[in-house]
Amino acid sequence: MIQPAAIYVLWLREMLKFVRAKSRMIGAIAMPVFMLVFLGLGFRRVEFPGLPPEIGYLQYLVPGIVGMTLLFTGAFTGMSVLMDRQFGFLKEVMVTPVSRVSIVLGRIAGGASTSIIQALMMLFLSVFLGFALPSLPMIAASAVIMLLISVIFICIGLILSSFMKDIHGFNTITNFIIFPIFLLSGALFPVQNLPVAIQVFAYLDPLTYGVDALRGVLIGYAAFNIWLDLAVLLLTSAALVFASGYCFRKGEVL
Repeated sequence: MIQPAAIYVLWLREMLKFVRAKSRMIGAIAMPVFMLVFLGLGFRRVEFPGLPPEIGYLQYLVPGIVGMTLLFTGAFTGMSVLMDRQFGFLKEVMVTPVSRVSIVLGRIAGGASTSIIQALMMLFLSVFLGFALPSLPMIAASAVIMLLISVIFICIGLILSSFMKDIHGFNTITNFIIFPIFLLSGALFPVQNLPVAIQVFAYLDPLTYGVDALRGVLIGYAAFNIWLDLAVLLLTSAALVFASGYCFRKGEVL
C-alpha cells in the first residue's frame, strides 16, 4: 500500500538534509566541474572519430558529465540508508505502520530530487564554458530524462544497501560498479569507437541510453533513436523500482 504522506515526509527530510549540508552540495559537483573544465577545454580542438564535424567536443561532453553527476549522486543514495541504520533512524521508521514500498518511494523521491538539482546546476554552469543551452521545452524534456536516470541508479544503491551493513564495503562495491558503467556509457567518447567485444557491454549499460537521450534533447545529436533510449530507461527504471522494493522487504534493513 502506497502512503503519500510518508513519501512526502521522507522526501522532505532528504531535501532538508541536502539544503543544510552545503559541503555535500559543493563536493557532489566539484569532480564533475573539474572534469568538464579540463576535458572540455583540453580536448576542444580535437576531432573525435564518429562525431559530426559541426559538434564540438564540449557540446558532446556536457550531457555525458550531467549523466555522470546523476550516476554518482544516485548510486550513493544507498549510503544514507546505511547511515540511517547505523544511527537508528531506519529502525524507528521500520517499526511504524508505514509500508516498505512507501519508504522506498520516499527514498527514491528524495534522492532523485537532489540528483536532478545537482545535474541542472552542472548544466547551467557549463554555459560559462561556452555550452549553448537549448530552448526551455528541451531543458524540461532533459529533466524528465534526468529523473529516469537518477531513479535507475538510486534503486541500484538501495538494492546494495539493503544487503550490506558496512559503509566502507558499500563504497568499495559501489565504486567497482559505477566506474565501469560511466566509462562504458559513451559519456566521454562515442561508444562506436570501442572494440566490438566491449560495445556489447556498453549496449547493456542503461547509462548509455540515458546519456544518448540527453544529447538528443540538449544538442540535437543522438547515436540511437531517442524513442529507443526512452523505452530502455522506462523499462529499466520500472523493473528496478520493483526490485528495490522487494530487496528492501527481504534484505537485512535493520
